[in-house]
Amino acid sequence: MTRVTIIGGGYGGITIAKALDDVAEVTLVEQKDTFVNHAAALRAAVDRQWAERIFLPYDRLLARGRVVHGTALAVRGTTVSVTGAGDIEADHLVLATGTAYPFPAKHLESSSVIAKARIERAHTNLEQAGRVLIAGAGEVGIELTGEITSAFPAMEVVLLEAGPDILHSRDYKPELREAIRFQLEQRDVEVITGDQLVALPPVDPGVLSPFRVTTRAGRRLEADMWFRAYGSAAATGFLGEDYDEVRHYDGTIRVDSHLRVVDHPGVWAIGDITDVRETKRADAAQAHARVVAANIRSLIAGGAAEAVYTPKPEHVVLPLGPDGGASQVLRDGVRVVVGPEETARMKGEDLFLGYIAKALGVKGGEGPVGARSAGEPVA
Repeated sequence: MTRVTIIGGGYGGITIAKALDDVAEVTLVEQKDTFVNHAAALRAAVDRQWAERIFLPYDRLLARGRVVHGTALAVRGTTVSVTGAGDIEADHLVLATGTAYPFPAKHLESSSVIAKARIERAHTNLEQAGRVLIAGAGEVGIELTGEITSAFPAMEVVLLEAGPDILHSRDYKPELREAIRFQLEQRDVEVITGDQLVALPPVDPGVLSPFRVTTRAGRRLEADMWFRAYGSAAATGFLGEDYDEVRHYDGTIRVDSHLRVVDHPGVWAIGDITDVRETKRADAAQAHARVVAANIRSLIAGGAAEAVYTPKPEHVVLPLGPDGGASQVLRDGVRVVVGPEETARMKGEDLFLGYIAKALGVKGGEGPVGARSAGEPVA
């Protein structure tokens, strides 16, 4: 039977593993001991119930294949070396390792127990804080601001952005920024754009320890704790020198329209680590997975890899807590902006938990995975 190894058990990884489980000998390599629903990670930082719910077991994902918990150390052809498991050989290798991103948007710990402890510490600190600084007003910074101001209405929040406007690096309609700005003003959030810190605060993100910092424009900012909401990095460090010619400065790797890694036979890539020109989103990673699954299934059946991936126009579902936010979505091929009520219905209430639980075979409801802007990082 054809052997398929997938490195990375995020949104794209579990999608392709499940899609190929009936036709191939599937091995999913994932360093974490549970799946982490990062779409809900920011909610988990302010809500103790969600801090438990974002961690889901892999036990029921595959009926025939296996999940190997270990870290990918190196790749040679279609063979991957994994801590605790040695060399795992395959006919097809799928790279789905996603991106690294600062806490609390991403959890890099292998142990869910350790990750939960860090979340609890941040939550306890937020309960005692009076003023929070969030550096970065992209999708993650804004969503984190929304979660904090929803859970702690009396909290003073300063949102600092180096760019000329919030969400400035994306192709979003002006109406989206206007809707988000209006809601931030309603929550008394101090939004500062076109400025940045001279140096990072002298304390770790999420730690309660009052500090004062200075911006390049000479502003003096004081806060009890802070979070960094910028700085994603493609997790491709385990790939050796033979990937240097197809790896970009940001760590992403070159793929063709079928999502094959250029000049690496039998190797495919999906999600955040690809150089596909689009926002890194959960739904994009899953769409990549479906294309690669179709191509591998066709090759197994003796056909050709004909499925092609075409990026969609920029869209985002951007909640500000359970009942706020705005979204840019596609309606009949046209981009439109919708407000808090529809945003809550699409993502803000459930944060895709039902859909992910169903995919993993865990008790839970249903619901489609929509656009998740990964300032976030999803693979």
